Amino acid sequence: MDITVLRTFISILDEGSFSAAARRMGISRSLCSKYISDLEADLGARLLSRTTRALRPTALGLEYSRQIREVLRQLDGANEMVRDASAHPAGALKIGAPASYIHKLFRPHLMRFMDDHPDIRLEMVLDDGVTDLIGGGYDAVIRIGFLEDSALHARKLHEAGILLVASPGYVERHGEPVAPSDLTRHSCLHYTNLRGPGTWPLRCGKEVFYQKVQPVFSTNDTELLHSLAVGGKGVALLPQFTIADDLEAGRLLPLMTNFALPDIPVSLVYPTGKLMTAAMRSFLDFTTHLRLP
Repeated sequence: MDITVLRTFISILDEGSFSAAARRMGISRSLCSKYISDLEADLGARLLSRTTRALRPTALGLEYSRQIREVLRQLDGANEMVRDASAHPAGALKIGAPASYIHKLFRPHLMRFMDDHPDIRLEMVLDDGVTDLIGGGYDAVIRIGFLEDSALHARKLHEAGILLVASPGYVERHGEPVAPSDLTRHSCLHYTNLRGPGTWPLRCGKEVFYQKVQPVFSTNDTELLHSLAVGGKGVALLPQFTIADDLEAGRLLPLMTNFALPDIPVSLVYPTGKLMTAAMRSFLDFTTHLRLP
């Protein structure tokens, strides 16, 4: 049912005539009358009692008007809430991201965003899997890796370096691989979100070698992969930002440094379209000006 028709009905009751209601609504008197006739026909009931001297609501029309006023009040409140959210950075904002990325790199920036925007109720969902942005009701997600073509919009935040590493204990027991083919004789810890099942792309200069491995362990959780590598369970490809402290402390050793996984993009992905809340615009602007390694 057209909201304009309902507002016209309420205006007639408030103004006491079709002419005054038409002026208030900015429509012609004939259209005002047609709206009410169509409304009564649609409901199958008379809402107004008309005489040459007076225009009054019927008993049913009066009760209908009471309920309609409440509906319009709630609708106006909902509309105002959306307009306010679109104009001022406030309200709910749901962002998805890999857990290791937030803990190891993004957390200080996240805290600064919260300080700068105290009226935003931020929900950060940490998941190393490929988050369903639309199905999960997210405003945006942070994704590490090359993106599939989609109708979503993506803004690259930075590129992350990837290193092949193992613990000193593992290297002492099993030796150090020096070429991609050596990996077939090592215990490989595989991150399942890499493209290609059991295939590690390793770059030497401008050439990329796609080395097939037989993982002894696979997971989509970077932190678990990290822990197993530090624990001496095998060699792993890990983002540099997750292992910087371990490399400095000697808990992990970089392997095959003349080979490396090509740097991978870290992107903020969000729905396309011109309309977005002020909270989301604020987060987008905030990430644009970050200095990330």
